[in-house]
Amino acid sequence: MKRLLPLALGSLITAFASTSAFAITVSWTDWTSSTDSFSASGSLAVGSDIVDVGYSATGAHAFVTTGSGTNYWTGSAYTNGTVDNAPPASDIIALNQGGTVTITFSQTVVDPYIGLVSWNGNTVDFGVPIVVDSFGSGYWGSGTPILNPGGTGFFGSGEVHGVIRLPGSFDSITFTHTSENWHGFTVGVAGIAPVPEPETYAMLLAGLGLLGFMARRRQHAA
Repeated sequence: MKRLLPLALGSLITAFASTSAFAITVSWTDWTSSTDSFSASGSLAVGSDIVDVGYSATGAHAFVTTGSGTNYWTGSAYTNGTVDNAPPASDIIALNQGGTVTITFSQTVVDPYIGLVSWNGNTVDFGVPIVVDSFGSGYWGSGTPILNPGGTGFFGSGEVHGVIRLPGSFDSITFTHTSENWHGFTVGVAGIAPVPEPETYAMLLAGLGLLGFMARRRQHAA
């Protein structure tokens, strides 16, 4: 019995550590301005870095919340996957007319996340593979995102609330969507791509120069 207790405690600690290792804190966009029905801007605070975020669309949105307002990011839909924190209450872009949406970043970001509110009966395509990180109960109920055959988008069956992830590095994200009364989104990231140090560039140039020198020597030898 005395031997079983340390083993049981060790198993619990290992399980806790394994679960915690998958918890990701996402930096969600602080939307700060929207001057018309087709665009908005904001920023991401990623550690000590500030990444400017822009949004533009070919179809008009219903509204953009940039300060205070209804918290549509409620329920378990946003934190029952790998993401540890739901988007902030006061930041959401509510799309209305279908079309193409483009999100731009001032720095290259890694594995961006898209938070979704009430994507009901909506057909969406990002043109690149996506991962459904979580979905479930939200402000307007719940629904299921059904991935398309290529895995680049989804159809919203019911009131879809949740988070999707785009694996890879991006300077911009583009997706198409269909019209609805309104369906909300925001964007977040867990990190940004590292900027090479000047020494790295110097080593790269030196390496390229050496390769060129060796190629010329081989030509002369031939």
